[in-house]
Amino acid sequence: MKTSTILALAAGKLVAGHATFQSFIVDGKDQGQHFAVQTPSNGNNPILDVTSSAMNCNGGKATADQVEVAAGSEITMQWHHSDPAGTEADEPIAESHKGPIMVYIADAKSNGEGAVWQKIYEDGLTAGKWAVTKFRDDKGKITVTLPDLAPGDYLIRPEIIALHEASAVGKAQFYNGCGQIKVTGSGSVALPAAGTDMTKAYSATDAGVQFDIYSGATSYTIPGPKLFSGSGSSAPAEPATPSSSAAPAPSSAAPTSAAPAPTATQAPAQPQPTTMVTSAKPAPTSGSGSGAGAAVAKYGQCGGKEYKGATSCADNWVCKEQNPYYSQCVESA
Repeated sequence: MKTSTILALAAGKLVAGHATFQSFIVDGKDQGQHFAVQTPSNGNNPILDVTSSAMNCNGGKATADQVEVAAGSEITMQWHHSDPAGTEADEPIAESHKGPIMVYIADAKSNGEGAVWQKIYEDGLTAGKWAVTKFRDDKGKITVTLPDLAPGDYLIRPEIIALHEASAVGKAQFYNGCGQIKVTGSGSVALPAAGTDMTKAYSATDAGVQFDIYSGATSYTIPGPKLFSGSGSSAPAEPATPSSSAAPAPSSAAPTSAAPAPTATQAPAQPQPTTMVTSAKPAPTSGSGSGAGAAVAKYGQCGGKEYKGATSCADNWVCKEQNPYYSQCVESA
């Protein structure tokens, strides 16, 4: 339900190659493109500096809009690769951008600045399947059940970490965005006064930030703070279906020794029975490995083992190998 009388529709053209949070779905209804979602100043470019102020809300500015949602109910955050959404193969994000997904919440009065965030959801590597792979399967939707929060105004912040280049320090790609929600109902759970400052939440050398997804590792430690629990425990999501694809060839990096991460978890709440999944047109088949077809967009994948897409980059950018499994279109020196 929308509570603002003004619908902000303006959004700048995004640089191709990645993803942004663009709308809410509540009670099965899409609330409108950009409604109550802070448009990022960074477009859909990744954040590489984990201490950047963009780690708060990706440079987005508060709007007059809010989406109403009942305490303890489900809310879905819809992401797309392009703005507006297209049917390209990288919709909603490139398949290569495997990694974890987290969701945080904060009091809206904070503007997301300082130690104000609580993590309410996380999903990493489960039964060989990454959270981002499941996110692609679900057409770019991140659905969480809110804690039984006290009524009020909140910011909700979904986050994706793409690890396809993260074997090197400082190469993990962070994508986040903030939306504005008004929680209704009779919930009584208050957010703690002390939370996490997103500019200090991660280190470039954290085990879950610097990570080689090509090493054959079967476990992954989700970085950042522990889950906030409104009633003292976390609730597991449905178990992931194991991937049927063959395991990637190991690289020279040693597999992580961290304990296996749990299935997707979040702060407990009363779940709603259904979530609408909107339909999407299937993505077109990418070009042949010979470089036929449209040029690869800036920052898009242009090569790597078993890659069969286009290899020529747009706007005179060059295809640079990041590792044996991933080459990317980057600006020429």
